[in-house]
Amino acid sequence: MLVTFKSRASAEVLMYEEHANRILDLLNKDHKQGVITAEETARAIQILEAEIKVVKAQEVHATSEAIQRDVVAHHGESGDDHEHEQPEVVSFSSRAYPLLEMLRAANKEKRDVLWGVL
Repeated sequence: MLVTFKSRASAEVLMYEEHANRILDLLNKDHKQGVITAEETARAIQILEAEIKVVKAQEVHATSEAIQRDVVAHHGESGDDHEHEQPEVVSFSSRAYPLLEMLRAANKEKRDVLWGVL
């Protein structure tokens, strides 16, 4: 299911519900329908930017460990290369970026951000 974020400050942002819910949990907002008021946008930006920094550090560490495990598992002790593709992971920051930009625009123009409304 998709969640559509709307603001008069920018174009709509579509996000899968599971990813939107993670962000909305950080902001203590209802998943189905809600608003981030113009007054709340500055704090929402701070929270989201802080979470992105934390998650980026965790993702780098987890990715390097996963790659090392993959190399050992697929190359073996002889060093044979089985030509496995590196997995392409979509990071939290990549998923959150469009909404973060919407929040910045809404903050600048003193507009609300809404979801779950027509």
